Amino acid sequence: MSKLLQVDSLGNLKDRQGRTVALRGINLDASSKMPSQIPTTFLNPGNDFWDGDNVSFIDRPFTLKEAPVHLERLKSWGFNTIRYIFTWEALEHKGPGIYDDEFISYTIDVLKLIDSFGFYVFLDPHQDVWSRFCGGSGAPLWTLYALGLEPRNFEATAAALVQNLESTPEDFPKMIWPTNYTKLANQVAFTLFFAGKDFAPNAIIDDQNIDDYLQSHFLNALLHFYSRIANETSLLESSIFGFESMNEPNPTLIGYADISVLPEEQKLRKGLTPTAFQAMLLGSGVACDIDTFEFNTFGSKKTGTQRIDPDGVSAWVQDDSHDKHYGFKRHPGWELGRCIWAQNGVWDDDSNTLLINDYFSKIPSTGQPIDEVVFVNTYWTRFWNKFYFAFRERNKDIYLLAQPPIFALPPDLKDSAFIDNRVIYTPHYYDGLTLVQKHWSNAWNIDMLGVLRGRYATPAFAIRLGSTAIRNCLRDQLKTMRQEGLEHMGHRPCLMSETGMPFDLDNCKAYESGDYSSQQDALDALGFALEGSQLHHTLWTYCSYNSHRFGDKWNGEDFSVFSGSAHKPLGALLRSSASSLSLSSESSEYTLNGPSSTELTPWSMRSDTRAQAAISRPYPVAVFGDIETFGFDLKARQFSLALNADNCLASYWASEIVLPDLSFPDDNFTVSVSAGKWEFDQSTRILSWWHPSGEQSIEVISQVPAPVRQSTITTAIQTYLGYFCSCCGLY
Repeated sequence: MSKLLQVDSLGNLKDRQGRTVALRGINLDASSKMPSQIPTTFLNPGNDFWDGDNVSFIDRPFTLKEAPVHLERLKSWGFNTIRYIFTWEALEHKGPGIYDDEFISYTIDVLKLIDSFGFYVFLDPHQDVWSRFCGGSGAPLWTLYALGLEPRNFEATAAALVQNLESTPEDFPKMIWPTNYTKLANQVAFTLFFAGKDFAPNAIIDDQNIDDYLQSHFLNALLHFYSRIANETSLLESSIFGFESMNEPNPTLIGYADISVLPEEQKLRKGLTPTAFQAMLLGSGVACDIDTFEFNTFGSKKTGTQRIDPDGVSAWVQDDSHDKHYGFKRHPGWELGRCIWAQNGVWDDDSNTLLINDYFSKIPSTGQPIDEVVFVNTYWTRFWNKFYFAFRERNKDIYLLAQPPIFALPPDLKDSAFIDNRVIYTPHYYDGLTLVQKHWSNAWNIDMLGVLRGRYATPAFAIRLGSTAIRNCLRDQLKTMRQEGLEHMGHRPCLMSETGMPFDLDNCKAYESGDYSSQQDALDALGFALEGSQLHHTLWTYCSYNSHRFGDKWNGEDFSVFSGSAHKPLGALLRSSASSLSLSSESSEYTLNGPSSTELTPWSMRSDTRAQAAISRPYPVAVFGDIETFGFDLKARQFSLALNADNCLASYWASEIVLPDLSFPDDNFTVSVSAGKWEFDQSTRILSWWHPSGEQSIEVISQVPAPVRQSTITTAIQTYLGYFCSCCGLY
């Protein structure tokens, strides 16, 4: 597929017929974060959790028997692209250089099925807060031992919040998992992964600094996966067009101005919130008084102080048993059982005093101050260069998708040696207000990207009031992100590889009432923004075993556009929960009942979709010429497209628009074109349009009235203005 898609001089993707291609799809699948034996963070598996060597991700994202049901559903919604999720842990969990070829074989079988449905595919090596063993997903357990950490002691030392280790995992707070980026385990992992040579020069394994060691193993695992696909299949010629670099990398400590205080930019403060220095003390078994915060309608608010006493327990591994098990040859200058930062003179672990509060604020070799821009263009770019050349040595045609930290400016790769015309920029975007507050407001929102970029004299000027202004604000933020890619990376495509809205809004009220008005409004506003900015995108997410009770079954997230309980009341789900999530004490196996492999009907495709009208949208799949504007008016059920068109009247091929059944039910619609002819294929839902050159337009209007909606704006605008002003320090 990488050879079938080309990039023109303006950064547009073109197919073999020379048509401009739009990629619109979904992340598949959130369940791939977790292994088959421990399929959810909502269970405490006891000691089985720590058997990281012997896990398996086979049957992720679903079984081969179930796959056609899910893929047919996605196709019926009009998607043409899949961001396929896998983790480093799935590839290399048993130890360094030991690959799970059975999992890779299974994944290849799934990818072949996806190929048979005609999707474009790119592969995402996914991570969240480094690893399952420090509260997220991604890296295998052995990487934490390589870093000198003892993950079994993370709970006692507050080094990470891990839902699986909670005594009552169901009580784990929602949206607290990202705070792990500001706790010890992640601060060690990402700082050493990106900048070990600078900040821990003696952290050496197998004659490599830990940053080179971890990066080389990560990249070699990807290359092994790639080689299996390239050598055993023709998928690279038919559906798979690229590999993404790493999901949502994070600088953690790199650039901290003062580790003795909470950085001003750390807006998400929830629960225990140690400073970086306090995290180091706790990790070494030293008791500390830690500030606690809550995040509510008015933003982060300090609620008190809590004494955390590890009672001498250390987050650092105490002996070399793991080194022997995994074959690590650790440099004698790297002392086990002792904080890596104390070993590098950041603090004195005899007197527990801070020595260099700004240790991470400058590049040691040059003294250059580090901010986000410097991190991206120095440390992230070093990693990107390795990724880029490793793949280019093997395939000059495959697309490489560059993803810097979320909301960061793109790297300055334009005209560099580390970019070519087969690189795609893949930023992420989430509406922070809706994400954290779990409420969609048609009354007000803010230009968060504008605030982050310093465009306002005061953040109050970033407020947008009313539905129209909010929708335009989302669109303009996405336009800005696309333009930033052009400025920093040149004329390369921009693909938003993650964006979405949570479904568990307003305390999951929709799950009882069946009224998804708020979710529909939120997703329609996002759809309007994506169409208005003409961004390729893959929504977050599809989760094959989503339920209303447990959401995506990972850290309380609930983003899946599909749910097996979409039209079942939450009360009924709670009464039947024992059969949907269970632990067998005899076999120590965990069971999640997923959907049966039954034939899909139009009703089943609709009934398992949440806010389906806003998700299943028409769009131009491939057109002759350049797209000037296009969009879908959900309320009017009207699609419009304007082209600066190339003549295709005499061609076998036409400009193609997908009209999903959920948006245009019963095939009852009218079509108006400025010129040319059209025809509609009911089986593929493709409208083909043959047109002359020049300014051309088409309009498709459903004759089926949109369903009556119920308003869900229940929160006063003053409440949200208060929240915003509090976050921005206006009072």
